[in-house]
Amino acid sequence: MSLKKTLAVAALASVVAAGAAEARDQIRIVGSSTVYPFATSVAETFGKTTSFKTPVIESTGSGGGFKLFCAGVGEEHPDITNASRAVKKSEIERCAKNGVEKITEVKVGYDGIVVANSKKGKRMEITRKQIFLALAKDVPNAEGKLVANPNQKWSDIDPSLPDTKIEVLGPPPTSGTRDAFAELALEGGCKQFPQIKALKKGDDKMGIAKDKKKYKAICHSIREDGAYIDAGENDNLIIQKLNANPDAFGVFGFSFLDQNSDTVQGSLIDGKEPLFEAIADGSYPVSRPLFFYVKNAHIGSVPGILEYLAEFTNDKAWGDEGYLTDKGLIPMPTEERAKYKAAVQALGAGS
Repeated sequence: MSLKKTLAVAALASVVAAGAAEARDQIRIVGSSTVYPFATSVAETFGKTTSFKTPVIESTGSGGGFKLFCAGVGEEHPDITNASRAVKKSEIERCAKNGVEKITEVKVGYDGIVVANSKKGKRMEITRKQIFLALAKDVPNAEGKLVANPNQKWSDIDPSLPDTKIEVLGPPPTSGTRDAFAELALEGGCKQFPQIKALKKGDDKMGIAKDKKKYKAICHSIREDGAYIDAGENDNLIIQKLNANPDAFGVFGFSFLDQNSDTVQGSLIDGKEPLFEAIADGSYPVSRPLFFYVKNAHIGSVPGILEYLAEFTNDKAWGDEGYLTDKGLIPMPTEERAKYKAAVQALGAGS
């Protein structure tokens, strides 16, 4: 090959390489539908106040987000994934297997999960034990034997509950909200049955051997006979359906209750109302932390990631009086915010 041709090929390769490096100049974010409105608010502010493009955010659910996030490194893969639960060990392993070796966890704040209904209906007061009896796939009968859930009406569980069909719209299995609801609400009620609780650690006096797998299967499995309706990753759709059917209930994050408090109301759970203060102090029993995860390898490759993180971890966004509290986010204590802000700043320092 002549020198002229060689130089021409090299120049073309250089242009192609530069094009590949700059093929994406917009942050791509996936993940939790609960964190979505907070991330969207930050992204919009970021887009308006900086020279960077507004990030593209997709609501895929926490599980779906980790699947996309952990698929690899490069422009075709997301930079950040939002999550309404902590990353699982299996997801970290999947990330590593696909070359995503360094990720940074940033806790955003806290959220409560509510069981809500239309304000056209009566507000419900319920316990976690009753939630388990309403929504679990299998429940103990009068003799303590596990049977397929026979409860068709709320009043079948307790005469004080509504004499209406159990109909609950909620998130799908890929959702972090569903994972957290199963752990905090269903398991919270499930472990109040001594024979089931004994499976977690074993109980010699009761003659029950330890079987954590069986314990989790009983406590986390949601019935599939139509009483629980998978509404997808769309909390706004649940709100619409509740307004159309005052007898139905919906499971979603506190932020959506807060944003729609003119039409829907949250049930009292174990005597506690889903209020900002009750979630912040931990007295509301169905509360959980929210997160996002950053792919370290994309910092410096996709423009604006550090600046987006700086906007999110600024007190004007996630602080006690920040604009995210208007969206329903429960802020972390000052020391906790400082810890995660330092982790983000360390990324900028190249650590």
